[in-house]
Amino acid sequence: MRIAIAGPGAFGIKHLDGIRNIEGVEVVSLVGRTLEKTQRVADDYGIGHATTELAEALAQPGVEAAILCTPTQQHAAEAIQCMRAGVHVQVEIPLADSWEDAESVMQVQRETGLVCMVGHTRRFNPSHQWLHQRIVAGELQLQQMDVQTYFFRRSNMNARGEPRSWTDHLLWHHAAHTVDLFQYQCGEPVVVGNVLQGPIHPQLGIAMDMSIQLKSASGALCTLSLSFNNDGPLGTFFRYICDNGTYVARYDDLVDGREAPIDVSEVAVSINGIELQDREFFDAIKAGREPNSSVAQVLACYRTLHELEQQLQAEN
Repeated sequence: MRIAIAGPGAFGIKHLDGIRNIEGVEVVSLVGRTLEKTQRVADDYGIGHATTELAEALAQPGVEAAILCTPTQQHAAEAIQCMRAGVHVQVEIPLADSWEDAESVMQVQRETGLVCMVGHTRRFNPSHQWLHQRIVAGELQLQQMDVQTYFFRRSNMNARGEPRSWTDHLLWHHAAHTVDLFQYQCGEPVVVGNVLQGPIHPQLGIAMDMSIQLKSASGALCTLSLSFNNDGPLGTFFRYICDNGTYVARYDDLVDGREAPIDVSEVAVSINGIELQDREFFDAIKAGREPNSSVAQVLACYRTLHELEQQLQAEN
């Protein structure tokens, strides 16, 4: 399978590293904002074509699929561009930064019938998969999910400490991981949501701190704290409080409530969530099926984010 990747930054590199472990997939074109950096990354990974134009990458001979790791504000339009070009697409989280754009992507997917998958990596991390399998089997029932998403980003930098050309967002980007995961693990929608945010950063124009509360249809709760002001430890930490045990997930690692490690090495063929996410994308294309984390499956997350944003707008 010949594919294109747009975005040679922090997450584009993670996808390139994961794809190295997947047989039968070749990255034939890399798209970036500046040709010099894009060509450098392309050379590092043996990619024969580098460009600053997505349309040029999609037009390369035999390209069947694309992975978008571009700025949030471009995701919806570029996902639609890929599908209009007849190319399957995986768009990194978030699908969009507005409900209207998310709906537009869903409409084009329905029209084209192509695979359109969103990079909700938490569905694929072995730690969360281990818990999901037990919830589905009836061994666990989620009572409360307590989540901390903490970074130290008082300037516009990416995950690799490089200057960013766009502004990140706690609600539409980082909260999307947890809002979707909560509904996925509960197997039901959010019926109540509340949000508070701290002061807006004078230069970045975004809230640096946020608190979100969610309630599922059966009464499970989620409390999510997000910050760009936190000076370590950094990352996202999930505490699952269940009827039959407590568990803490830290990306691909899992411990119980007393910090005893849980072996998740046999959950999937890899312990790398990004690699597993990409494997699902390629397998769905080959099988002609809907992938886990399809645009249809994650759309409820973006409806919830939209409703939370409306709360914030009503307060201002």
